[in-house]
Amino acid sequence: MGDASPATFRPTWHQALGRGLYLGSILAVGLLLLAAMLTLTGFVEPPAGATWAALAGLPPLGGALVGVLVGRVTGTQVSACGIRTLSVFTNGVAPWDEVVDVRAERRGARTVVSVYLDSGDSVQLNAPYSGELFAADPRFEGKMYALSHLWRSHRFGGLPG
Repeated sequence: MGDASPATFRPTWHQALGRGLYLGSILAVGLLLLAAMLTLTGFVEPPAGATWAALAGLPPLGGALVGVLVGRVTGTQVSACGIRTLSVFTNGVAPWDEVVDVRAERRGARTVVSVYLDSGDSVQLNAPYSGELFAADPRFEGKMYALSHLWRSHRFGGLPG
């Protein structure tokens, strides 16, 4: 009998957009500070107003676009093999026989899902999560319930595969 298709949890588009805007805004502040320091020390001529506007506006817009694109490849995949974290740079798998607990925990301003392994390590999943403003996920509790149900079904039996 074939395995059911894996359940995949990804950041919502609001979360991906918010993360991109946040990182792009940090980049914009850094570029503005660098431009101001270079201008004040005399290394470069004072830029025109359009240049200042571009330094302030383009990084957040670019960050928002990149955030939405990266949000489509970041997430968590749950299958008969275990829990797999997906990200741009690394992927990790925690087989079901190593997972001893799945919990929602408060980390800073967010509620995240942590997976505890029998080795004593814990892994924070890339999705689902919920927080304030753009990081809010109105369906977080349902996603957490589904993750918990899948873990319990694989840990204690009940699902084929």
